[in-house]
Amino acid sequence: QVQLVESGGGLVQAGGSLRLSCAASGRTFSNYAMAWFRQAPGKEREFVAAIRRSGDSTYYADSVKGRFTISRDNAKNTVYLQMNSLKPEDTAVYYCAAVDGTYYSGSVSQHHYDYWGQGTQVTVSS
Repeated sequence: QVQLVESGGGLVQAGGSLRLSCAASGRTFSNYAMAWFRQAPGKEREFVAAIRRSGDSTYYADSVKGRFTISRDNAKNTVYLQMNSLKPEDTAVYYCAAVDGTYYSGSVSQHHYDYWGQGTQVTVSS
């Protein structure tokens, strides 16, 4: 089992920045590919960004490309999502997810991921 705990959400004005963190425990963090998803009220959960277990490849949804950056620190068992130039449409609960990274190639489907955090709320005011 892998336990994931997100932090760093909050209320920010449009154009502002936030950095989300996801701390993992339970198994060898560096074996897992990590991803961020988000879910706005009344909408389905959607892919935001992902990173391979070594950090050598990253993947982004078109809606966040150029504004968000995913990174990881395997020594700290943590994955990050730096969010810049935030927009009101970025408002959502953000979830961290993990999957065994052996053959990972950047899946955008939530069904591909085995472990999930509880989520952290991000609200962007206009």
